[in-house]
Amino acid sequence: MKWIITVLLLLVGRPMVAQHGYWAADFDSLNHVLRRQQADTARVRTLTHMLDVVELTEVRRRVQVLPLLDELFRLNARTQQLDEAPYRELRAGVNFWVKTRQPRQALDALHQAIELFDEARHPIPLLLIDLGPLYNELRESDARFAYLSRKLTQYRVQGAIENQAACYLVLGGTFRHRGDYNQAISYYLHAADLFQGFHRRLYTNELMVAGTTYAEWGNAQKALQYLKQASELNRKYRIKGLQRLFGLQAVTKLYLQQGNLAAALRYANQTLETARLDSVDKLPFTAYGLVLKSQVLLAQHQPQQVGPLLARAQQIADSLRMPITGRPGEFALDATWAQYYTARQDYPRADAAWQRAYEKATAANFQMLRPKYLKQIIRFQDARGAAEPLRRYTRIYLDLMDTLNAAQGNNLLAQYEGERIEQAQNNQIIRLRHEKSLQGLRLRQRNQLLGVAAVAILLISGLGLAVYRQLYLNKQTLVQLRATQHQLVQSEKWAFVGEVSAGIAHELQNPLNFMKRFAEVSTTMVDTMHEVGSKPGLEQKILLGLRQNLQEISQHGIRASAIIKDMLEHSRAGTGQREPTDLNALLLEYLQLARQSPELRDQALTVGVETDLAPNLPSLAMVPSDMGRVLLNLFTNALYAVAQRQQTGETNYQPLVKIGTQAGPNGVEIWVQDNGAGMSPEVLANIFQPFFTTKPAGEGTGLGLSLSYDIVKSHGGTIRAESEEGRGSRFVVTLPGA
Repeated sequence: MKWIITVLLLLVGRPMVAQHGYWAADFDSLNHVLRRQQADTARVRTLTHMLDVVELTEVRRRVQVLPLLDELFRLNARTQQLDEAPYRELRAGVNFWVKTRQPRQALDALHQAIELFDEARHPIPLLLIDLGPLYNELRESDARFAYLSRKLTQYRVQGAIENQAACYLVLGGTFRHRGDYNQAISYYLHAADLFQGFHRRLYTNELMVAGTTYAEWGNAQKALQYLKQASELNRKYRIKGLQRLFGLQAVTKLYLQQGNLAAALRYANQTLETARLDSVDKLPFTAYGLVLKSQVLLAQHQPQQVGPLLARAQQIADSLRMPITGRPGEFALDATWAQYYTARQDYPRADAAWQRAYEKATAANFQMLRPKYLKQIIRFQDARGAAEPLRRYTRIYLDLMDTLNAAQGNNLLAQYEGERIEQAQNNQIIRLRHEKSLQGLRLRQRNQLLGVAAVAILLISGLGLAVYRQLYLNKQTLVQLRATQHQLVQSEKWAFVGEVSAGIAHELQNPLNFMKRFAEVSTTMVDTMHEVGSKPGLEQKILLGLRQNLQEISQHGIRASAIIKDMLEHSRAGTGQREPTDLNALLLEYLQLARQSPELRDQALTVGVETDLAPNLPSLAMVPSDMGRVLLNLFTNALYAVAQRQQTGETNYQPLVKIGTQAGPNGVEIWVQDNGAGMSPEVLANIFQPFFTTKPAGEGTGLGLSLSYDIVKSHGGTIRAESEEGRGSRFVVTLPGA
């Protein structure tokens, strides 16, 4: 259906309103299509399409338009497909503009063409935009403002969206030339909102112009917001040419304004490269790029490189008769010459250049430039000590600023920003009213459907009985599934209990077996001691052996007690009261306890300990005693690891333990690192399992890291280990912030 509507609209020769494809069509691409078409009617449609999207501000395009119009008249004489009157006036205006160079007659003819197009309700947004340069050439800013304002009112009544957007664009430029940034940005944004519906390139262009105007107004934050948005859209839509040049200029000027000269020079060079690659406006774009790069080099105090650049720009400007303002914006050639001569201390030439710049800005009624140039002239005259010119220009500047400030106020936020919010609220009210009317309509429809529903209920009742029976069967099945699930959960629970019990029994069996064996040996030794004929001194040896056996029994009893104690710790982990805790202080306290432990006291004295504690860590909610056990276990393991490696007698080995804290992306991190022997991948995979230990029998229960894992997990954190054999180990505990 959509393609049928499109074909019908093309057949009647009218552009598709709010259609991106029509207005975004490329002039050269349409020209290629025209060359392949044979039918007169199709060629007429393509010719009118080309005339709708052509931009007369491009000199080459103005020259191409005349033969296109002549071809259109020749074909229409046979097909009688359209009214030629507006196109006749358009041809007259272009002819006055291009061949006879009579801007007044050209403007009058284009005005008549626009009136005829309006009578036919034919949108001509680009033709309206093309009026701007003609008015600038005639220096009739007030007349341009009056004409476009009147047309904007007309188009708003008619609902001509495309023409409204064009009027807002040109009027925004008028306000900007006057220095009324508030109104200028408001009109640019209004134009952008309308262009968004049918012309992507002009939409992004108006966002970019709004950004540069915000920068000139002094609101860098808003400028950056709109420039970034426009740059992203340029990249998305692959827009080049003038649009890209304008964007690069805007970013260069913003960086220059902020003092980022390296970035400004980089973008100025990109501007020149873009101009070099442009096949249509290479020369004027190059002149703009040369002036822009000269401004950056002058800011970098490199005037020796600026002279040739400005000379080339002046040559291009003279040959093309480039005005102080054009399609890419302000052409500040004279002002840049003045800055260059000032840097070279050639003050007479600098004074003359400033005079030319200010006179051109005044003649063009370019109010946004006049205050800028006046401030620079005042600084220039003040530096020279020229009292009379200084007083004269200061009075002019103050009078001008009073006028501008009275016109736009002191609020550096464009009026249209607030209008957007108000429009959104109005749309919300309209939507609510529409929903209310829809609810009334639905209520009436519902009453009408009640009779039908009564009949449907009878039919549904029979279906409901079948559904009820199926639901009953499903319910019975669900009860059986839940009973089976409960049995599986209980089975898993008892399987886990059995696994843990087996581990406990296995671990307790080892010390008990040792205790039983040493008790039996001791009994045998006592019986031997009283035998007749015992060797001299045997009693003394037996007593010594008994003493050793009792010590072994005591040690294994202590081990069994430790296993039971650690299991109790497992059961109590996370049951204490949490309170705000200074993590660094807790860490230092338990580090001292670890270094004073009886089993590591001698070795710990030779171990180097480095701490790297992050300052200003937030207090964390934790159970201090539980977290202390985690820290003590990690410190003790690290000290034990380096002590064991030291005992191997390795040459040049210096035992070292590093401990630190830091604020990470997921909370607070504690890390403990040692340069011990490290762990193999197999050991690393099992270190947090209950009863797994790498220490010799009798020196560890295998529950320390398992307990630490559970405590950290109960605090909502994580603990991980990293290790490499021969290079040491690193444990990292991550605790969530408050």
